[in-house]
Amino acid sequence: MGEPSLKTLLENLPVFWREVDEPWQAGEGDAGGTRQAGESQAGGPAGPGGSQRAPDRRQREAGLAVPRDYAAFADLVDLAPAAAFIRDRDGRYLWANHAYAHLYGTVPQQLVGRYIEDFDPPAEADRFRALDQQILARGTPVRHTLRYLRQDGSTGRAVGHRFPVRERSRTCVAGIYVDITDHLRATEQRQEAEENLSALRDHSGLPCALLSANGRVIEASVAAAELFHLGLPDLVGRRAHTLLAPGPGPDLDRLHRRWNSLIARRTRRVETTAVLVDAHGLQRRAELHLTTIGHSGGRARHVWAVITHQSLAHEAHPPLTAAQIRILSLLAQGSSNSDIAASLRLSRQTLDYHLSRLRHLLGAATRPALVARAYVLGILAPHAWPPRSATAAHPLSTA
Repeated sequence: MGEPSLKTLLENLPVFWREVDEPWQAGEGDAGGTRQAGESQAGGPAGPGGSQRAPDRRQREAGLAVPRDYAAFADLVDLAPAAAFIRDRDGRYLWANHAYAHLYGTVPQQLVGRYIEDFDPPAEADRFRALDQQILARGTPVRHTLRYLRQDGSTGRAVGHRFPVRERSRTCVAGIYVDITDHLRATEQRQEAEENLSALRDHSGLPCALLSANGRVIEASVAAAELFHLGLPDLVGRRAHTLLAPGPGPDLDRLHRRWNSLIARRTRRVETTAVLVDAHGLQRRAELHLTTIGHSGGRARHVWAVITHQSLAHEAHPPLTAAQIRILSLLAQGSSNSDIAASLRLSRQTLDYHLSRLRHLLGAATRPALVARAYVLGILAPHAWPPRSATAAHPLSTA
């Protein structure tokens, strides 16, 4: 391979990560549909070339001897995973690397000096010759994609360049391609997964949001925006702690501990409750399911937060005491006033005082109304029996 050909080939060497990030541009070689092994596979699987080999006698006879100063670069191209070739205007191979020869199940020595028709069906060979002639007529490189038939019978895609090169006062055609089939398949699968996730997020009706490790909203469902009475653009980018009811308390402390455990990957999934506050200042207790995303790294980068149950929105009210919550759980269980007083070791007068305070705080005039308000306001756990506090640490706890 002469110095001009080597330089041109290296200039057009496809860099895989860069090529796949650019939009595909169909060139003259895209019109042929699915192609068989050979020229189409020159844009095909960039499989590993074979073993090391000495300079090929047939290449030297063809006039492609490599200057000593460029021997290292010649070895680089010869053993590169991108399939590459050089042909003269008659369709005769002057040079091919191991990756290209591997597509035909042979070695470069068996390609050099032979013609396209020796390896490809006549119809395909005619098409490849026509493409070569277009390159020679244009005199400029063409970047394009190819469809081809892989050795396993599946259809593959490749991207690369075909361009003119000079070899001893004659203009020849060179091509170099990388296989992008697996990358495209992975990209399509990822896009499909993202579309499915978006459909689930937007149409399930569940308020949910993707949070960063520092608690910022990255994505959110429409239902989540409606829950907080915010527009979706206003919710995305907001710090999650601004959506929690302010003030110190066991709820926030417990939530912070569990969040830190998630981020540190001490646990992968957490179910907890929190009091949320919307744009109008109304509060509601919600059941949260927090799940980390991904498995790499020592710290989680993202967390999905899904609200599976929420209480009725209400004005902020003073937190209930442990005794008041216990009274509500016993009321929900059907206990009489005397049973409640005996269970809590309270006098009837003290119990009547607590019931009066509860009626005032919850806006309920009767025992059934107190129980109903305790459930819709999220004070009592909605899926537990015997009744218990929504913030109880253990499902069987009555605290």
